[in-house]
Amino acid sequence: MANLLAVNTEVDILIVGSGTGISAALSAHEQKLKSLVIEKTEYVGGSTALSGGAFWIPANPVLTENGSTDTLEKAEEYLKTLVGNDAPREVWQSFLNNGSETVEMLRRTTPMKFFWSKGYSDYHPEQTGGDPLGRTCECEPFDLNTLGEETQRFRPGLMEASLPMPVTGYDYKWVNLMMRKPTKAFPIIFKRLFQGVGGKIIGKNLVAGGQAIAAGLFAGAIKNNIPIATNTKLVELLMDGERVVGAVVEHQGKNIEINVKKGVVLAAGGFDHNMPMRQKYQSKSLGNYSLGAEGNTGDAILLSQKIGANIDLMKESWWFPAIAPVRKGEKPMVLLAERSLPGSFMVNSKGKRFINEATDYMSFGQKLLENEENGDPIGDMWLVFDQTYRNRYILGGSVFPRAKLPQEWYDAGIAFTADSVEELAKLTGLPVNDFAASFNRFNMMAKAGKDEDFHRGENAYDRYYGDPTVKPNPNLSPLNGKLYAVKVVLSDLGTCGGLVADELGRVLGENNTPIEGLYAIGNTSANIFGRVYPGAGGTICQGLVFGHIVAKHAANSKPVEA
Repeated sequence: MANLLAVNTEVDILIVGSGTGISAALSAHEQKLKSLVIEKTEYVGGSTALSGGAFWIPANPVLTENGSTDTLEKAEEYLKTLVGNDAPREVWQSFLNNGSETVEMLRRTTPMKFFWSKGYSDYHPEQTGGDPLGRTCECEPFDLNTLGEETQRFRPGLMEASLPMPVTGYDYKWVNLMMRKPTKAFPIIFKRLFQGVGGKIIGKNLVAGGQAIAAGLFAGAIKNNIPIATNTKLVELLMDGERVVGAVVEHQGKNIEINVKKGVVLAAGGFDHNMPMRQKYQSKSLGNYSLGAEGNTGDAILLSQKIGANIDLMKESWWFPAIAPVRKGEKPMVLLAERSLPGSFMVNSKGKRFINEATDYMSFGQKLLENEENGDPIGDMWLVFDQTYRNRYILGGSVFPRAKLPQEWYDAGIAFTADSVEELAKLTGLPVNDFAASFNRFNMMAKAGKDEDFHRGENAYDRYYGDPTVKPNPNLSPLNGKLYAVKVVLSDLGTCGGLVADELGRVLGENNTPIEGLYAIGNTSANIFGRVYPGAGGTICQGLVFGHIVAKHAANSKPVEA
């Protein structure tokens, strides 16, 4: 790839971003188009490689082949209720109509095998059309060695496992319950250990989650001889009248012009790490805690605005509460199942509960920002739990049951432990009386198994990450004995406001007319679901499906005249 862009070049489609953008390249290849993928950073994979790796595509063949009774009609009802007027119906309808075709395309063009994460509930299952069994699919553990010498260019995951154990998102629910449901958990653990360790012995390097799906896309690009130029930054979009006809990119210290016959596809992520943009559109209180790839600084959005592109939903992100990082510049540790498990609750800087802790993570972040806008900021957040909780569950994805919290957490002031409510309040700086009142009220409700304040445990999504051995409510039990508090910050998986695109993925400009030759997908475009997260994989699915949609449209569009 070193000399890939040594001179000016011409392609049918230029794709900016190497996460789900590769879906556009794979679809374009099937339609006999010459494509080029450029990637700003040194690694292929984007935020997809750092993600959970699931995709939410209703009524797709992976679901139906495995016994799901989902239909597009049910999904339409669900999205109609959830999205409302926050996003155009024709856009998410286009997503639904092209989902199954996209999955089949990926099966043809990559080595990936997919499975249904049965039981991983939609995030709003109580809504009409919501499915408590879920519509989420994942990639089976994938052999990273399939990439060959290109492995060195593949983006590594957020955390390196101490043991080679390709745990999928579906597995994690049960692995987390190893102390509670050993007959379910340990067969999964032993299976994944056998695959991981055994794979190493026979020369495989199996990965799961976002690593698997991003590596699978990359493997598809390699198999189909689709070039991907890393360390290549988009600098300018080139126009001929009202049409985008190419781009200037910076590669190896030089500006190079790339001409396109069919179009430029912007799949460059959001503005995760552009703090001025985030403080302008979202909140001045945000810290730089995003889990998105470091190259996501909004370049594609800003350059498109220069040529008249519209933006929308800039306030939104795929919010995710997380344990505060120990050191500045480090990534936080996401809190997924931890917030749902019995023997824990969360408080704000006033020592009071403020939310159903088990709610989906996007709604969690939106609640925080709404409070801030209404003059009642949450301030510091603390996850409070007891020794029984510590003995039973994994914390932060890395601290196993019964293990002590890392000493560096205590040294950094992000964790405290105490033998009484009053002592814990003083250590964390919480108002003693208010915290004690919250503690006592939570315990009273937990004993009865009913959260009268925030209704935790009353829907299928809450219960998915609960403890099924705890009755009557798998999300609630009172706290006793030794207590802990861990500091929580608002992180995210990436921003999801951006360029306004239509049902064909075309970027819209003045008077909502398409800017010919310019497409936007994934987090570079405004969330096709408006302000909601319909289910696990609601991020990745947009890039995959609209990658296929834009490639089909580009293939049938009139080429730029020489």
